Amino acid sequence: MDDPETAAPDPSPGTEHVGDGDHGLGPGATAFMGLGLSIGVAMAVLVGGGLLVDNWLHCSPWGLLVGLAVGLLMAVVLAVGTVKKYL
Repeated sequence: MDDPETAAPDPSPGTEHVGDGDHGLGPGATAFMGLGLSIGVAMAVLVGGGLLVDNWLHCSPWGLLVGLAVGLLMAVVLAVGTVKKYL
């Protein structure tokens, strides 16, 4: 019987085993996934808040536009801060 430590590796392509939980994502990839999530949450909260302000004060579409503008500004600030770490 062959010793598992000295057995030849499986030569078939595409069958390489990637370590537990390791999908080849480096710290940069996870940082940018976190950035995407942060931008999505910020936009949803600020646009949703703008819509609530519109309904409360009956000033449509100004609350939505302000929420959208602040959300976009926050997205740019988050993106610049994340990208600066990798430049």
